[in-house]
Amino acid sequence: MSTIAIAIILAFVLGYAAIALESFTRVNKAAIALLMFVICWTLFAIAPEEFVTGVAPGQMMTAINNIIQHHLGDTATTLFFLMGAMTIVEVVDQNGGFNFVRDLLRTTSKRTLMWRIAILAFVLSAILDNLTTSIVMVMLLRKLVREQKDRLIYASLIVIAANSGGAFSPIGDVTTIMLWNGGMVTATGVITELFLPSLVSMVIPALILQRRLRGQLVMPEGKVDAVADELTTREKRIVFFLGVGGLIFVPIFHGLTGLPPFVGMLLALGMVWLTTELFYGNKRNRNKEGIKKRVSRLLGRIDMSTIMFFLGILMAVACLQEIHVLTAMGQWLNEVSGGNHYLVTGIIGVLSSIVDNVPLVAGCMGMYPIAPTGDMAVDGIFWQLLAYCAGVGGSMLIIGSAAGVVAMGIERITFGWYMRNITLVAFVGYLAGIVTYWVLDSFVL
Repeated sequence: MSTIAIAIILAFVLGYAAIALESFTRVNKAAIALLMFVICWTLFAIAPEEFVTGVAPGQMMTAINNIIQHHLGDTATTLFFLMGAMTIVEVVDQNGGFNFVRDLLRTTSKRTLMWRIAILAFVLSAILDNLTTSIVMVMLLRKLVREQKDRLIYASLIVIAANSGGAFSPIGDVTTIMLWNGGMVTATGVITELFLPSLVSMVIPALILQRRLRGQLVMPEGKVDAVADELTTREKRIVFFLGVGGLIFVPIFHGLTGLPPFVGMLLALGMVWLTTELFYGNKRNRNKEGIKKRVSRLLGRIDMSTIMFFLGILMAVACLQEIHVLTAMGQWLNEVSGGNHYLVTGIIGVLSSIVDNVPLVAGCMGMYPIAPTGDMAVDGIFWQLLAYCAGVGGSMLIIGSAAGVVAMGIERITFGWYMRNITLVAFVGYLAGIVTYWVLDSFVL
């Protein structure tokens, strides 16, 4: 391995450590992530000929710029998807759309609320995706729980449930979508064989975490929202169903048109925006508060630090991908494991909590061809375990998944708190799901 490659890896590791120590350094993780992005790619540009082949020396900088722009384009699709989803949820929330859902979930028992939230997040993530589900559920959580120490536990369980629910659905997680589109798994195979392991990976942590939730729930202090009251009950429900329905329609739109998911998300945002504009435009009492609830004003409430964190971390990981570290890691895992699929995919799942699972899965798809029969065939053990491990494994660290990063930004969950209180719990659920899959594969299916 070259000196430049080692320097890039070292910069990533040091940056990652700084993010992990955010609660001690008091430095916002987004600043560190952006510095990681710039430093890694600057080091890459010092000696690009080590990684970029077949390019004339005079064209090297053009080639580097094209590579960065390519990865930036991929990253931008995630960022626009995230911004669209966050805005839709904010609009629905601010205009009273979640009120009746909040009333359905409302209970005075902490444990009862925990199970309602966990089950709803698990189901929603299979229909939507773990990112959108995390946004919706954490926003609902803020309406139901006042004490932050309790909200941190609920939010952590939402992350676990969203990642677990996304693993058994062909449209629930980016990596599962990749494997499905690549022909490694089928929708029927993933649902039938991964549903129970995914459910176990959510239920076990929930059973452990419920021991920390005792007594009655302290509800948030109610306050009258004059603007929400401007809308009738019918209009609130229209906003809700249009917003949530638009989120559900995103994967359908992707399947029908083949366009990137963020395009469908922007379509949903445009419809919600148009509808709320028409509602408020027809109101006679157009007060200043009403103006504040329009989409054009709510866009300013998006947590840009979370967006910047996504930008920095994804582009830093893209640099690791370009220096072929992730591919080399996959090859090394295959060699040291002796081809044991459970061991290889299990380790990949753990690694997916540290680095983005998308390039890890992409590397595996490039390294291992589909076999006509056996464990590497379509819906074989390897591919199904990869879908499960890459999806559920991200729950072990708060920055190991898009759902975790969103919850981290909205609820201000620190890396250290999550690691001390949730990591081991999520790991136990992760292992329990793998054991469940082994039992099903060996003795049932």
